[in-house]
Amino acid sequence: MLIQEDLSIQQKLEILSDAAKYDVSCTSSGVDRKGTPGALGNAVKAGLCHSFSADGRCVSLLKILFTNQCIYDCKYCINRVSNDVVRTSFTPEEVCTLTMEFYRRNYIEGLFLSSGILYNANYTMELIYQTLKLLRQVHHFYGYIHVKAIPGADAVLVEKVGLLADRMSVNLELPTAEGLKNLAPGKTRDKILKPMRQVQQGIAVSSHLLGYDREFKKPYATERAGFAGGAALIRPELAQPGALLPGNNGLSGGGPDDPGDGQKAMQRDGGERRHLPDSRYARTPFVPAGQSTQMIVGATPENDYQMMAVTQALYENYGLKRVFYSAYVPVNDDSCLPSVTARPPLLREHRLYQADWLLRFYGFKAEELLSEEQPNFNVFLDPKCDWALRHLDQFPVEVQRADYEALLRVPGIGVTSAKRI
Repeated sequence: MLIQEDLSIQQKLEILSDAAKYDVSCTSSGVDRKGTPGALGNAVKAGLCHSFSADGRCVSLLKILFTNQCIYDCKYCINRVSNDVVRTSFTPEEVCTLTMEFYRRNYIEGLFLSSGILYNANYTMELIYQTLKLLRQVHHFYGYIHVKAIPGADAVLVEKVGLLADRMSVNLELPTAEGLKNLAPGKTRDKILKPMRQVQQGIAVSSHLLGYDREFKKPYATERAGFAGGAALIRPELAQPGALLPGNNGLSGGGPDDPGDGQKAMQRDGGERRHLPDSRYARTPFVPAGQSTQMIVGATPENDYQMMAVTQALYENYGLKRVFYSAYVPVNDDSCLPSVTARPPLLREHRLYQADWLLRFYGFKAEELLSEEQPNFNVFLDPKCDWALRHLDQFPVEVQRADYEALLRVPGIGVTSAKRI
């Protein structure tokens, strides 16, 4: 498939922003509104999306693919190599031009840059690196930047991009290796988990050298790393208790893999050797906003229990900031996929997000919410209410005497209210 090189930057924007809409790490605005006399502000539909900062602010991002060309033939993807669609690609300079011009017009506060695979992973990652280097060092753009790490790209490139981006993500795509093999034969779980582990380790090194810790970042696995359900779903060989635990859980202390020593290798759990010196990590935060991933919901037959088990394993063992869920939207006609007339499972996606919140903020575990006997969420009740109805022996709760953890499990009481009580 040939890339159309005679397109204007506006035409490329329309194609590559539309191609990025299936990535749910942030939400598309869908608004095209011109400014009017006597009013302030305007909006452009192509490429704009919204995300939320750590302090709750809603920020606007330019959301685009670098290219919709791809060497893979993932059955669920509109940009798969076998699809007959118009292919195009930005240059690093064009992405910089769009970002700076949109920013100067107050359309955006940052950039969300993903990409298909152009020629190979290293070539694509190099283009992304050149783009971020131009933005940060030439245009002096210090706004928010979220980029995708390309599975299979050289560790040096991933490391360099991580020192320029605010957030990085590697899409897990599907919760099981079997589902990935059936629908994305060109991708492997190892290719996806390898940069994920590298980003986690880089965050740990940066935080250690800069002298602070981020609450969402767990440098390595917690004591619950032996939860076999989620680990086995990611890689079957990790089903043994403690299989995800590294030999040294500390960030300092003179161990052979001490990440504070720039001469030592980042080799725990098969991690890549760290090529850049400590001085780079000590003066520049590595992926300061953390890393995230995305899983497709409904394209393969995995149940909710499997989805949440994998989510829990990712939070506990890879220190992710967020796991996003994307209800599968039928875009390709394939015998391995739901019918093109099938409706996206939006309610199921919603329940997964609710359960995800319970894992991250309410102290729940996946095996408490679901089980092999009850593998899917109740469509009529949110997961917290459903859990409460199945555990009536723990109610009523005496609000004046209950501890914080017990209050968090009462339907209707959230984190803020529990803290106030």
